[in-house]
Parts: sequence; structure tokens; C-alpha cells
Amino acid sequence: MNWLVGIPVVLPLLGAGITLAFSNWRRVQWIISVTILSISLAVSAALVYLAQDGPLVFDVGEWSAPVGITLVADRLSTLMLIVSVAVTLAVLIYSLAQGVEDGEEAAPTAVYHPAYLILSAGVSNAFLTGDLFNLFVGFEILLAASFVLITMGGTRTRIRSGTVYVVVSMLSSIIFLVAIAMTYAATGTLSFAHLATRLQEIDPGVSLALQAMLLVAFGIKAAIFPLSAWLPDSYPTAPAPVTAVFAGLLTKVGVYAIIRTQVLLFPAGRLDTILSVLAILTMVVGILGAVTQRDIKRMLSFTLVSHIGFMIWGISISTEAGLAATIFYVIHHITVQTALFLVAGLIERHGGTTSLRNLGSIAKTAPIIAALYLIPALGLAGIPPMTGFLGKVGLIGASAESGQTIDWWLIGAGLVTSLLTLYAVLRAWNLAFWQEAEEELESKKIPAGMYGAAASLVIMSLGIAAFAGPIYGYAEKAAVELERRGPYIVAVFPDGSRGTGQSEDEANNGTDDEETVVEEVSE
Repeated sequence: MNWLVGIPVVLPLLGAGITLAFSNWRRVQWIISVTILSISLAVSAALVYLAQDGPLVFDVGEWSAPVGITLVADRLSTLMLIVSVAVTLAVLIYSLAQGVEDGEEAAPTAVYHPAYLILSAGVSNAFLTGDLFNLFVGFEILLAASFVLITMGGTRTRIRSGTVYVVVSMLSSIIFLVAIAMTYAATGTLSFAHLATRLQEIDPGVSLALQAMLLVAFGIKAAIFPLSAWLPDSYPTAPAPVTAVFAGLLTKVGVYAIIRTQVLLFPAGRLDTILSVLAILTMVVGILGAVTQRDIKRMLSFTLVSHIGFMIWGISISTEAGLAATIFYVIHHITVQTALFLVAGLIERHGGTTSLRNLGSIAKTAPIIAALYLIPALGLAGIPPMTGFLGKVGLIGASAESGQTIDWWLIGAGLVTSLLTLYAVLRAWNLAFWQEAEEELESKKIPAGMYGAAASLVIMSLGIAAFAGPIYGYAEKAAVELERRGPYIVAVFPDGSRGTGQSEDEANNGTDDEETVVEEVSE
């Protein structure tokens, strides 16, 4: 069943071509897009189940790793995959409902569906790839699609914000590409499984330089402070569905890349203290920006930055408990943050704006929107028994178990950030939903599909909380698998030097020392 690993990447790319061919038949585009993402979701669920028996490896074109392109589905990647595809499908349905009601104002060009499916393929490829260069390709695929989506509509504000987004993304890509070139020069390979052994054999100073460069490249994509200034100005100007899928997924791809490289390639943890400091600064600076905002979208953008800090916190602990809490928190945040941005779109449609100065009385005039906002907002703040609370308890427990001085600073910063998050979201609730509006709001009709898509993500977040035991248990097993490293390496290189493909171009040039390293890691 290893061939299933390629479906979430190949199928959306195929669908993008088909939908582009049917650019004059919007309803056909809708059907194709929804069908393809639904199939991808079903395949993702199958991979989550199959990955319990160990990582699944698919050599594209049967070319042997490390020469060929390898896709690897382990517990971490499959968990990220299923949540990302589910969120992508929900946002697509939201955008379709909005487009039907507005006469395609929300998606005015025929390339919306192709770009959206390409974005999904890029995200899936980034989660499933087994080598560093294909990770770069995944980033470039999703970024190329995001450039189209973020500027869709062609307004002056969107073009300006899109330009900032493009420039920052290109800078990150250049740094990443240079790091890839340096890594290949130092090790002779870009396969994650190969790098896991060969990076331990090169000069420690060179290894540290490679680790730092990759961290900078991924830190920009993940919006870690001080590399996060671009995000609050870029995301809020895009259409609501685009903003929602960007907020939910794109920064998490950067976080995933940090998890994968820091744990699998650089297990020594030499940058853990720096990561801890960055986590504290990201949490605190981000939430201080959120509490000063007078616009719901901008407030949510700053909370997005702030809560990336919680994920970096778990990575910096370098323990299985910390990683498990991070993985669970990523799943929580993808769902909750996307739901909040979709609700922000409902608020804008109902009130004509997302400015807290002009909104009011929404709890009275639109109680469904009020409920859809309040539930994920409390989850984001970490009110028990919501998913945010469970993730933060896991992070606090992991830091307390570690017990170093920096861990107590992390706990303090996390508690302060959680309290300020609660203040920010309840302040927005009071101004937009509870207080009386100065003027009567001029609202548009909100289609049931928009309500349904937003509600589905809210229900999904509640479902994660209800089944937190088995989900957290799966995250713990994923963390164990990550820390041991052996299952991943042996799955890709069963004989210690090459994959299972049929390529004749890859000589069996693995050394006895390298095979010994693989055996030791496996143990």
C-alpha cells in the first residue's frame, strides 16, 4: 500500500490541470476540486492508520533513494497531512458558498481552483518528502500558488501586501537554497535518512552552521520573532478563505520543517537555548501586538505569531514529552486559527467591517456567529477543557520535568501569553459582540455553506478535545518515533546504504561505519 503515499501530492496536481481546462465551467471546477480533496482526505486517514506499523516509503518512479525522490509517511507527517487536508477542504467549501452568493466576487478568476489545488499539493509534498531538496520544491509549489491567491482581486492593498509577502518568501527561499547547496557540499546527499547519519560525521562547526541556516530559512516561513514582521501586514488583506488557509497551514509547514530537521538531522540540541529564547520572544511580542489592535483580522494575525512560540517552546525542550505536546498543539492551532479567520469573514460579511470601532451588537443580531467565535477563541486562550489547554498543560509538564532555568522562563512566558490571549479575544468579544453598535450594521446574506464550513472546523476542534486521549497518545508515539530516528532511517534504507528502488545509477557506496551508525540509531 506504499503507493498511497503519493496520492495527496499527485492527485491535486492532476486536478489543477483538469480544473484549468474547465476554466469556463465553474460548477465543474467546484465538483472536481471538492472530489479531489475528499479523496485526498480519505487517503490521509488510511495513511494515519497504516503508519502505526512503521513509516511507509514510496520511491517515485522506482528510483532508489538517495538518488530518487522519496516520500515518507510516518506518524508525524500523516497526522499533519490529515489535519491539513481536512482544513483545506472546509475552507474550499466556505469559499465556494461565498462565491455562489456573490457571483464569484470572492474568486474572480478562473485560476482560483487550480491555484488552490496546487497549494494543497505543495503542503502535502512538504509534509511527506524524504529529502531536503524536495522539501524546497514543496515550499516553492505552495508559495507560487499562494502568490496568486494572496493578490486575487487586484486591489491596491492586496498588491502591496502581496509584494511584501513575495519579497520575504523569496528571501527565505534563497537562504534555504544556499543551505541546501552547503549541505550537499558537506555531506554528498540531501536525503533526510542519509543526512541523519552523515551529518554526525562532519566537522561540528560546519554542522552547526548548516543547522543555523536552515533554522533561519524555516524561521521566516514559520514567522518566528524577529522574522515575523511581514505576517500581520500580509494576511489580513487577502480574501477571508485565503487568509484562513494561510493562517492555518503555511506557518505550520515551517514549524514542521523545524521539527523534522532539528530532531532527525541535528539531535544534539546545540541550538536549544536559542530556540527557547526565540520562543519566549515570539510568544510575548506577538501577544503584546495583539492586545493593541483595533481590527479583528489583525488581532488574530498577531495571535497567530504569538502562538507559534508555543510550538517552538516544545521543540526547544528536546524531549519526547515536549515533542508530543508540540505535535498536539500544532494540530490544535491549525484547526482553531483557521476557524477563527473563517468566523472573521462571517463577521465582516455581517457587519461590513472587521474594525472593532465600528462593530457591535453581533451577539444579538447574529448569535450563531457569536457562538462560532467564542468557542475557538476560548480554545486559543487555553480555557479547560479545550484543546489549547491540553496542549499547554503538556508543554508546562515537559518543561517542569526538564527543570532547567530557561524552562521556568518558558512556563512563565506561556502563562502570561495565555492570559493576554484571553484578554485580547474577550476584548474583541466585548467590542464586536456585546456592546451596542453606534450605527445599524448593513449586512449581506450569509449562505448556509459558509456557516457550515466554519462550524465544521469548530466541531472538529471540539472533537479533538473530546478524543484528546487517543490523539495525544498518537502524538506521543510520533514523538518517540522521531526521537529514536532509527525507524525512519531503516524504513528508507533497509540495507543501510540505499532504498528499495530499481535505479542502477546508485552505487552501493555505503561504508561499514555508516551501516553501523544506522544499526546503533535503530537500537
